[in-house]
Amino acid sequence: MQREQLADFLRRRREAIHPAEVGIAVGTRRRTAGLRREEVAMLAGMSVDYVVRLEQGRSSQPSAQLLGALARALRLTDDERTHLFYLAGHLPPPADGVASLARSGLVRMLYLLSEHAAAMVLSDLGEILAQNRTSALLTGGLRDYTDDRRYMIYRWFTDPAARAIHPVAEQERHARHMVADLRATAGRRAGDPIVTGLVERLEAASEDFRRLWAEHEVAVRRDDQKTLVHPQVGPLLMDCETLVTPDQGQMLLVLTPADVESRDRLELLRVVGTEEFPADSITGGGHHRDFERPARDGGPAGRGPDRR
Repeated sequence: MQREQLADFLRRRREAIHPAEVGIAVGTRRRTAGLRREEVAMLAGMSVDYVVRLEQGRSSQPSAQLLGALARALRLTDDERTHLFYLAGHLPPPADGVASLARSGLVRMLYLLSEHAAAMVLSDLGEILAQNRTSALLTGGLRDYTDDRRYMIYRWFTDPAARAIHPVAEQERHARHMVADLRATAGRRAGDPIVTGLVERLEAASEDFRRLWAEHEVAVRRDDQKTLVHPQVGPLLMDCETLVTPDQGQMLLVLTPADVESRDRLELLRVVGTEEFPADSITGGGHHRDFERPARDGGPAGRGPDRR
């Protein structure tokens, strides 16, 4: 771990970001060049004290999850993110279809959309890599999932609680869409052991998945309309648009209210939702559920119950 170089790099990247790039209003009395340390801490979901120690070269070695949080908070490019990992003594994450870090450009779009839509970045296998505040309030936020549970489709077919946000009448259609999308990914990444292994484990775990997989339906999800049922504000009818990167490795899913009633309910949720999902546990507009939240010594904090 190159502490002095890491400290200098983090400090310079923090000072190079304009607050407006991350959705922070600039007051007339602002004197700090770039972001303040407390703003980086807020965006990355970690303590201010730990950010200070990182920039002063006094911290313990940060984890890979924490580095991912910093990379997103500081809007690092792919090259800068790789450099960050090397400075911290870690190998950078693989640049493949199931990379654990959302692309910096997609994360920037999350923040631009944070006040108007729910948005999330997914891998081509449906692993949620990042989401904005509105998305976290709407769906319950992300957890630090491990193993196959990090894939939405695996949770859908193995955990009944994962379907609770969708009306029963829509669950079959949603399941078919997920399986058809996975089939398209499997065809595009033919022979990839990551994809074939996931399919095999799903077939072993779920009879419902085996039934739908055997029908060989193929469809890349681009646009859709679905109802999401929130325990506080009720059902919301949402239009869903998907923007896919040129290599089809990651996608930006954007959900906007499809009618006036849903728009009003989403606005209400932004006001009351933080009572159920604390502000320090969600992303976009300030805080990150999908980022590791270290304790005062930089270690990982615990996680709440699964609500997806």
